[in-house]
Amino acid sequence: MSDGSGARPLRVLVAGGGISGQALAFWLTRGGHKVTVVERFPALRATGAQVDLRGQGIEAVERMGLLDAVRGKLVDEAGVAFVDARGRARATIMANTSGRGRQTLTSEYEIMRGDLVRLLYEASKDDTGYVFGVSVDGFEQDGQRVVAHFSDGSSGEFDLLVGADGQGSRIRRAILPADSDPYWRVGIHMAYWFIPRTASDGNIRDTYLAPGGRQIMRRSHNPAETQVYFVLREESEEASAVHRKPVERQREFWASRFRDAGWQTGRFIDGMRTSPFFYSQEVVQVRTGTWSKGRVVLAGDAAHCASPYSGMGVSGGLVGAHVLAGEINRHPGDLPTALAHYDSVLRPFVDRIQGEVNPRLLRLGLPMTRRAIDAFQAATALACFLRVPGLVARFSKEDRGGGWQLPGNPAPVSAV
Repeated sequence: MSDGSGARPLRVLVAGGGISGQALAFWLTRGGHKVTVVERFPALRATGAQVDLRGQGIEAVERMGLLDAVRGKLVDEAGVAFVDARGRARATIMANTSGRGRQTLTSEYEIMRGDLVRLLYEASKDDTGYVFGVSVDGFEQDGQRVVAHFSDGSSGEFDLLVGADGQGSRIRRAILPADSDPYWRVGIHMAYWFIPRTASDGNIRDTYLAPGGRQIMRRSHNPAETQVYFVLREESEEASAVHRKPVERQREFWASRFRDAGWQTGRFIDGMRTSPFFYSQEVVQVRTGTWSKGRVVLAGDAAHCASPYSGMGVSGGLVGAHVLAGEINRHPGDLPTALAHYDSVLRPFVDRIQGEVNPRLLRLGLPMTRRAIDAFQAATALACFLRVPGLVARFSKEDRGGGWQLPGNPAPVSAV
């Protein structure tokens, strides 16, 4: 897929070996380009909690020829229950498995992030140069090239540098004005980790609310493990800063905020201390007026993180990689045009998925008082009794992302 100019294949450096970086490498190598992916972790980051695919993200995976492989790794999560302090379900919203309409709180395509990362790696590794334990520490560019400087002291020359290095992107920091703040904050924080599964942990995701804007979620992804999520509504410097502190300090923060929350909190905090996996983050969106500067471009969360509450974080990354690779493959000899088209084609989709995150609704879902919690649960129970969530989902004309159409394949189907 070229622009007819006979342009030579591009040398592309992708900083970040996550979902967006791997998907981009998949499509660019099929467009004939030479792609190197550098990942600062010493091995493939096949870790992380449960993620979902929705709307255009499902179509993007299908075009990669990976939908059957994804189906083979799906997590069995039948729905979401709102439980009281005794663990009794007050309301339950089941997944929409009708094949039409909109997904509910649980997607039909729930998968562990690590499984998706491994699938993308296997699909891209034969044609992509993966380098682990190395990061891009700096770069300079001119009209013909980008010179990247790596953490191991080496340097390399490329035609394009892609920052797919996540929500805290260092590449983004380097191309935006020094005084710019790309984060749109909602005053909510989240931590998650794994604990041993017990017999009472079923395939319904349990959600428990405690006064003080606190929420606990429990979901199980295999016979041995359960995921725990603590969510906190708090606007303070301490809460925003803790995610950059050492992990032990993060654990202390979350234990102190939730110790008196009730339900199974004691079990969850005890498991936190020995969990092989722990992650703490502020819930933000990344909003910038530009995704590129010269021969440097941003992709995935580095460009347009939509936040976990959008339900479209992973799908957005897959869609963004699909669009960026398609524009590069169509215009390999004219990168300014390719990157301008990437922005104009993808931004309406990003605006839609980011715009669906409503801070007022998020705050309603994290009540501050017992009275507000009781009112929320009563309203949810009534809606479920009347089957409102299922009917709304099934008869919705569009899933998240609205009616935005995924562009044509980034590379010939025969090459996939």
